Amino acid sequence: MIVKRGLLTASLILLFFACPGQKTLEDSIDHLLENLNGVVLISQKGKPVYAKAGGYSDFYTKEKTKVSDLFVIGSISKQITAVLILRSVEKGAISLKDTIGQYLPSLMQDWKDQITIHHLLTHTHGISTLEQPLEFSPGSQFNYSQIGYQLLADILEKANGHSFTQQSMALFKQMGLKNTFHPEALKNSEWPKAFIESSEGKIALELKSYKNYVPAGGFISNARDLAKWNELLYHDKLVKAETLQLMSTRYATRQHPIFGEIAYGYGLLFKSGEAGKKIGALGYTPGFASSCYYYPQKGISVVVLQNLDRNVENFNDLFAIHMAVMQLFN
Repeated sequence: MIVKRGLLTASLILLFFACPGQKTLEDSIDHLLENLNGVVLISQKGKPVYAKAGGYSDFYTKEKTKVSDLFVIGSISKQITAVLILRSVEKGAISLKDTIGQYLPSLMQDWKDQITIHHLLTHTHGISTLEQPLEFSPGSQFNYSQIGYQLLADILEKANGHSFTQQSMALFKQMGLKNTFHPEALKNSEWPKAFIESSEGKIALELKSYKNYVPAGGFISNARDLAKWNELLYHDKLVKAETLQLMSTRYATRQHPIFGEIAYGYGLLFKSGEAGKKIGALGYTPGFASSCYYYPQKGISVVVLQNLDRNVENFNDLFAIHMAVMQLFN
């Protein structure tokens, strides 16, 4: 376990080091971490101010979790795919108004010429499966979708002539994200493990963690890289400022199982009108629960990662510690 005390910035010092007898922010997070099998990392202006790990990365070998450990980040992956799309838009390789059919003409359904890249990014396309008619007219409704982001990856491959794995890994290398991977860039033996705890308290290896579409929910990263991703994204290093504005614009809303009514941009979630206060995403794939949020006015990143699922049927319980940590910074 590691705590970066020496790098605390002025605005957080009083929160972490209160007067004797007062409970500090560090104490509060430490208390929450007692019940988390995973990692909590807080950084401000790119500098880590709190980084600790708890529990086990492997319950069979009893190997303890480290801050540097890798996790599958679930739907946090969507903002990575969105950035790859938007970088291609900035280069003029594609347009947000382009239709699926311009890149994937072999699709059999007529809707390929109705649905745009914008619709795919915002979950407003209406696709249920590639073999079926649309559930609704493009742009008329919101329906959270994994397949839409896989289609974005397919479009990137056609537009740029390289595999999605190659394009994503090239971005990570360029940006110095040395611990962020497309699963195909790692050996299976290097993939992080996830576990499920039954109602009887028995813990077993989760075997479905890698079944999701990678562009929608399958990238692998660690807490430090996700905090660095936030710094890059919100300081115009990944995309231009005007493009970031597009990412953080509300295009649709839905009733989120944890947040209630939530606004969706391009791979990013926020309360309506609060993109400048708190913005990011939660991620879930069986056994892994992740949160990566940024507080622009404070320059703070909050990353919580876990690889033990005790509440697979109840997302509010599953993400309770994540939400409690984030609440400390609201």
